[in-house]
Amino acid sequence: MRSRVVGAGLLLLLQLVLGAVRPPHCTDPRHCTDPPRRYTPDWPSLDSRPLPAWFDEAKFGVFVHWGVFSVPAWGSEWFWWHWQGEKLPQYESFMKENYPPDFSYADFGPRFTARFFHPDSWADLFKAAGAKYVVLTTKHHEGYTNWPSPVSWNWNSKDVGPHRDLVGELGTAIRKRNIRYGLYHSLLEWFHPLYLRDKKGGFKTQYFVHAKTMPELYDLVNRYEPDLIWSDGEWECPDTYWNSTGFLAWLYNDSPVKDEVVVNDRWGQNCSCHHGGYYNCKDKFQPETLPHHKWEMCTSIDHRSWGYRRDMEMADIASESTIISELVQTVSLGGNYLLNIGPTEDGLIVPIFQERLLAVGKWLNISGEAIYASKPWRVQSEKNSVWYTSKGLAVYAILLHWPESGILNLTSPITTSTTEVTMLGIQNDLKWSPNPGKGLCVFLTQLSPSALPTEFAWTIKLTGVK
Repeated sequence: MRSRVVGAGLLLLLQLVLGAVRPPHCTDPRHCTDPPRRYTPDWPSLDSRPLPAWFDEAKFGVFVHWGVFSVPAWGSEWFWWHWQGEKLPQYESFMKENYPPDFSYADFGPRFTARFFHPDSWADLFKAAGAKYVVLTTKHHEGYTNWPSPVSWNWNSKDVGPHRDLVGELGTAIRKRNIRYGLYHSLLEWFHPLYLRDKKGGFKTQYFVHAKTMPELYDLVNRYEPDLIWSDGEWECPDTYWNSTGFLAWLYNDSPVKDEVVVNDRWGQNCSCHHGGYYNCKDKFQPETLPHHKWEMCTSIDHRSWGYRRDMEMADIASESTIISELVQTVSLGGNYLLNIGPTEDGLIVPIFQERLLAVGKWLNISGEAIYASKPWRVQSEKNSVWYTSKGLAVYAILLHWPESGILNLTSPITTSTTEVTMLGIQNDLKWSPNPGKGLCVFLTQLSPSALPTEFAWTIKLTGVK
């Protein structure tokens, strides 16, 4: 009798292993799924996580640098460090000429009013710009938080300055417009006593991480459920000091955004361009060839600063054509383009920034088909004047320079009997002929300048090509 029971048990075990029967708790095959994968707190495991598809499809986002640094609004958002960390003469002179002798950086806090901050107006602008995601600074290296952080007493937007939850208000407005919401967060704080204590000891202790950095990251995720975490301020310490892998394992396994959240690569001085979600590598990173890993170029309309500054000049402002050219090249090389603006201390986005954002939106209204959800083609560019993207069976050739002869010579596409050539924004097909060697010639002489759909970066759509 006993041998029969043992035999039956072995048979049942064999059937379970081979999938012939299902465990007792899973009686309906339609509702039986494999358990979700668990990630362990180490880079080989975390780096193996697939990037949520929405990020690659989005392509274009808006970065917003806003904080107490927007009050002095001079030099850059690193004002405090340049003034009291490096003690640069020009910053000391600026303070001496414009503020009382005993004025401290903390005294700027109450002047960060956000009086004219209307989150719906910002969100409308970002929507009109064609942005598919927006990243707001929740805390820069100065340590001031744009939300009521429970571990930043009297140095947050609820206690000092606006007396508002800026992160929450903008998030509500952004999401009403079906735009993804990302949160920038600096790991370090220049002058926090606990950070300076850890730093003095060679980062062998983690007083700052346990009391400040990690509680804030968990709070941001649980409170606002961001689509993206844009980490920064990592460069002085390895990821082991920041406990980065432990946080990311929780984020991917158990957080309320575990399935959709995206992160960048700034989680320790050893991580940039090597570990994390997508890669930033460095500010304004522009690879020369197609990378093997998803990446993002972050750049600013103001070449000299990420935050708003009153000493900004027109020569420092990126032109519309430069911005759109960078967007095109970035997407052709498989990247996303994150374009930064800096609002004023009272919550205004100055007209020059609005103008640049709206110019991008106007161009994307015509050429967005070649950008959003596109993929790199087998060839990325020809002579750096034509850049390719693809989507489905279509190939897009984006001209950054109009050919003087009016004839566009494309050497990379291979034509077929079904080849058709059009320009986005124009209904009629374009005349073309195959080249004797390879590729094709597109005749643009038939188009008058007034009939062109955009002022620059014209998109030729090719179907039926290889």
